[in-house]
Formats: sequence, structure tokens, C-alpha cells
Amino acid sequence: MPSENLDSLNLLPYNFVKENKVFAEQNNDVITVYHANDFCPELFQEIRRFLQSPFSIKQCSQDEFDKLITSSFSASTVNNELPEELKDDFDLKSFAGSISATEDLLSGNDDAPIIKLINGIISQAIKARASDIHFEPYEDVLSVRFRIDGILKEVITQDFRLAPLIIARLKIISKLDISERRLPQDGRITLSLGEKSIDVRVSTLPSSYGERIVLRLLDKQSAQINIDDLGLPTYILKPYKKTLKDTEGIILVTGPTGSGKTTTLYAGLRYLSDSSQNILTVEDPIEYTLKGIGQTQVNAKTGFSFARGLRAMLRQDPDVVMVGEIRDAETAEIAIQASLTGHLVLSTVHTNSAIGAITRLRDMGIESFLISSSLKTVISQRLVRRLCDSCKVPEIIDEKISKLFNIDKSTKVFTHKGCNECNDTGYKGRIAIAECIEIDQTIKEMIHDQSSEGEIASYVFDKNPSIDSSCSDLLVKGITSCSELIRSNNIKEDAII
Repeated sequence: MPSENLDSLNLLPYNFVKENKVFAEQNNDVITVYHANDFCPELFQEIRRFLQSPFSIKQCSQDEFDKLITSSFSASTVNNELPEELKDDFDLKSFAGSISATEDLLSGNDDAPIIKLINGIISQAIKARASDIHFEPYEDVLSVRFRIDGILKEVITQDFRLAPLIIARLKIISKLDISERRLPQDGRITLSLGEKSIDVRVSTLPSSYGERIVLRLLDKQSAQINIDDLGLPTYILKPYKKTLKDTEGIILVTGPTGSGKTTTLYAGLRYLSDSSQNILTVEDPIEYTLKGIGQTQVNAKTGFSFARGLRAMLRQDPDVVMVGEIRDAETAEIAIQASLTGHLVLSTVHTNSAIGAITRLRDMGIESFLISSSLKTVISQRLVRRLCDSCKVPEIIDEKISKLFNIDKSTKVFTHKGCNECNDTGYKGRIAIAECIEIDQTIKEMIHDQSSEGEIASYVFDKNPSIDSSCSDLLVKGITSCSELIRSNNIKEDAII
């Protein structure tokens, strides 16, 4: 069997090992070559030319070979500190264009250009405030795209022959099984660029032309955001803070994927966190580590679901529990029972409006009297891009747009242009638009009597601003543009058409 001494491994390049099913290790000046396929004379000559030393040959099974290369290459020492040279004026496009898929790079032992390219991509993404990096292999090209402020943008393309090398390197630094290419895998690494520390969540997915890899960049500083720094208006923060001080009930945050729901909940937990309370969470996955808060992650493989995790947490004497998402009736029922027995429950639901969360719970089969007695506050939010202050320009709107946002046609609004400050997008950063329902006695009775969404909305938004009025306010203040609000709200886009 191959040695467990990992320091002696990696005598042959990964690409050569993978293609020829051979592996060489050295122990006490003795080199052994393991092979899973037939060992032909040409292969013998190539290995001898490369090693320049005598070696013995041993055959092993395919399973043994896969375990060997995984334990070797995945255990390679990885420097998680991104190099200093990439922090200043590293030109990613020029460097990427200088790398060609030559035989030396594809078969050689020097993978420094690949390492520098990947480091450069990650560094550039961090500096561009990207939330995700997509590595997408196609028939004749490898595309690399960044998601910045919710929008994907292609940054570079590479020769498709470099895709296996880049993907293998990403799997190595993520401690994933590099020999497994048929099943999805998930990993996690921590990187640092200067004083900035970034958690990276790695996801692989087999596709027609190789594995696709997405890196989710999680800035640890985002987890430390205070509730007052969320950018939510006072009419949202006031009821949110008030309900967080309650000892029981349910707080729901709703909105589409990527709308900042988790950040809002994390800020609420930080607002509550002190040594006097036991705060527990069950998430899928854990986005950020929160100091002083017990966090656990669901695991589909072991059957550890939200419902099972929530049920287990209630035996841990919690004061506050956070459930990553209420997806089914079982989780909803346990959350409601927990809220009725002296626990404050925070969670999210995928709906487009705050009132839609009530309907969603009804659709799950939850009785209306349980919803009315447990629900305390519902916040609905989504994120829109901020106009770049350096290049935004005034815009004249037509009558249709003015009616859509309920503003006067002569109101001064702005649109995007693009400059160096915002990478020619016209936008820099994002801001939340939100609406909030604080469940008072009247709304409780309406929920109990199974009033429609329209009836509840008429009552709620007669006194409180809705997401629509938030949109109009942002336009008048010059914070975002009409086109961005239309893009982020499909209903309004349909209305224009």
C-alpha cells in the first residue's frame, strides 16, 4: 500500500498523474511508482526521463489510486494569504491573456501561472466587491464571471484546455476530492487580502464540458454589521427593535434570494446578543460565525433538517432561536409552537411581499388562529443598486414612468452613465427597499377571520409606507434610477409593457 507520509508525495505533475493513472512517492531515497492502468514501455521511459532516478513499480486498484491522489494533492500546503503584488495595480486581463495552453503548461510541473491567475481573479473579485465568482467551462472557452451588486459580469475568458488545471487547483485549495468529477461537492476556505479576511464557500457541479465551480465570497466584516447600519428606514427599524425585545413570538424577513434577509437577521441577533440569553441558530449553510451565538448547520445526507434541528434546539433551553428558512409545514408548526411556549423565533420565508408571508403560512396548512397569535413582525425587503455619485446624470421621465412611481413628471431624477469609479456600470453598492407589518390587534383579527391579502394590505399601507413608496422616495432623493427599480420589480415591468 502507498505510504501515508504526505510530505514525500507530489513527485509527478497532477495533470500527468490524472491522465496516465500513475503516481510516484519517495521514502528514504526510495522512489515507488504506483499505477492503476497498464504500464507500457513508453510510459516507463517518460517517467524515467522526468524523475531522473531509479524507481520500483507497483500496481494498485482504482479505488486505492483515487484515494492516494486525493490525499496527496488535496493535502498540499496552501498559502491562504493572497500575495502583496496583487493588492495594487495587478492587471488581470493582461496576465490572463499572456497565459497560453502550451504543452509545457499542460504537462509540466510548474503550475505557478495557474496559481497566480486564480489568486489574481480572487483578489480582483474582492476589490470589486463581488459576492460570487463563476468558473464556467464551455466547448471552446472557460468563462470567468463576477456577480457585483447582484448582476453577473464576464471579466475574462481562457482557453478551454486550461479549465481542468484551474478547476483542479480550486478543488485543491478547497480540500475537495479532486478525483471525484461526477458528483457535486461543497467546500470552504478562508483567505486574506491585507487585513481583510474572507470566507469562501465553494460549490462544484458536473456539466457537459467539465465541472462548473462557484465561489461565494463572504466578507467577515458584514457579519459584524450593527442593526442601525443596515440602511433600513426608521419606520422599519423601530418595530424590528421593539419586537426583538419581546420574549416570545415570530419575526419573519421575506424577499427573493440575495435580498439581504440573512444580514438583517444576523444584525438582529447581534443586537440581542449578550451573556444573559441563550441564542441558537440552525442554518443552511452557516454564512458567518457570530460570537456568543450557538450555530448549527442542516445536513441532508444525515437527515438533519430544519425541523429536526429546531426540535433539538428547543431541548437546549434557548431564549432566542433563528431558523434559516421555513420551507415546510413541519418546520412552521414547530416554530409556531416554540413561539407560543416562551421563545422568540426569527426566520425567513420566500415571498415577494410582507403580507404574502401570511398567505404562505396558510398554504402550508397552518391554522389562521395560530398565525395570528404567534406572528409579531414581518419585514419584506429587496436590494437595488445605488447610482454612482461620480457619474450619475439627470434624466427626463415620461408620463408613463411618472404615473408608475407616483411622482410628478417635472421631478428631477437621475440615471446611470458609467466611469472608472464604478467600473463603467453606473452603480456602486446597494440599498434595501423594504416594508414592514407590525401585527396589531386589528391585523390579528383579520388574519384570524382569514381576510384576503388585499384587505390586509389596504389596512396596513394606509398608515405605513409600502415598498412602492420606498421606490418613489429613492428616486426623488437621487439614490437609484427608474430602470434599476423596474429591473428589480417584475410586476412593474409587466405593467409598463
